[in-house]
Formats: sequence, structure tokens, C-alpha cells
Amino acid sequence: MKKAAFLDRDGVINLDHAYVHEIEAFEWIPGVLEAAKSLIDAGFILVVVTNQSGIGRGYYDEATFEKLTSWMKEQFAQADAPLSAVYFCPHHPEKALPQYRMSCTCRKPGPGMLLEAAADLDIDLKTSIMFGDKPGDMTAGKVAGCCERILLGTDGKALPLLCTDATQAFRSLAEAVQSDWFKQLH
Repeated sequence: MKKAAFLDRDGVINLDHAYVHEIEAFEWIPGVLEAAKSLIDAGFILVVVTNQSGIGRGYYDEATFEKLTSWMKEQFAQADAPLSAVYFCPHHPEKALPQYRMSCTCRKPGPGMLLEAAADLDIDLKTSIMFGDKPGDMTAGKVAGCCERILLGTDGKALPLLCTDATQAFRSLAEAVQSDWFKQLH
């Protein structure tokens, strides 16, 4: 079984400008690709798990999301930090078009995307880490059974307050992989 580093997208990989869906609006958080490479070097596979209610709200469609995702995956691959998969949830329980309006287990804080990835990719959740910038990311990781849940500062800025379901907090993914905590993992 593999160990995974689950990465939220908006606020962890790219600046969260709300409903980012075009390559031109995608701004990398400094150091994220190098940090992803460090995770690969430490034996983790990389899996993105992202709520995308902009699809459900009709702001953009799944084809537009897939175009941006394909480009993003190419950038990770060029940095020698390939993404094993990208999972997304287009649903919202209230603010969505009828076909996307639902409560589901895939929308974080639900663990559905992580559990699906574990089944699809033979991931051992007990040795995996969830990196996110919202308490809901931490809850999803905890419920899925990830041993570590790392709360990052949105957009790699301020150090967040440690929430109940997080095990550590850092300003950014880059800071997390440069820390003593990460050095002790491998």
C-alpha cells in the first residue's frame, strides 16, 4: 500500500481568488512545486482533493475544470512531482444548480474523496497526510483516518490557529516540508 499526501487546491496549491477556473487566474503559492517534489522524494504519492462548488453553481463547467486540471498536472509533472490523481466535488447542499444540489459524502468535510482515492490507488490512510487550509479539510482527513492533518495558512500567508482536527499548523506547504516535523516523518 502507498502513503499519500492529500492536497487541497485553492489556498494550498494556488492563491484562492474564489472559483479559480482559468489558467490565466491560477497563481501558484510560492514554493509549492518544490514542496511537492520533497513529498515525492519522501515516498508519498500526491493526490489533490478539492471542493469545486463553482461547477455546481454554474460559474464554470466540468470541461473548463478539466482543462485547468490537465494544465496543473503538467506543471507538477515538469517539477518532478507528478500528481497520481485529482478528485473534485461539484456538489453543494443549497447553492447549486438542481443536478448538483445535494448533500454528499465527497464534499469536504466529508471524507468521500479521500476514501475513493484510497480504494482506487491502494492508499494506506493510516500513513497518509491531509494538507489543507480550512478546518473542513482537517475533518475530512481525520474521518478518513489520516495519521497527520496539517492546517496551512490560506495562500501561504499567516500561520493559522490550530483547529481541533489538525495535528500541526504551518504557513505553507513549503514551510511544512522544511520543518523538523517533516524531517522526523522519514
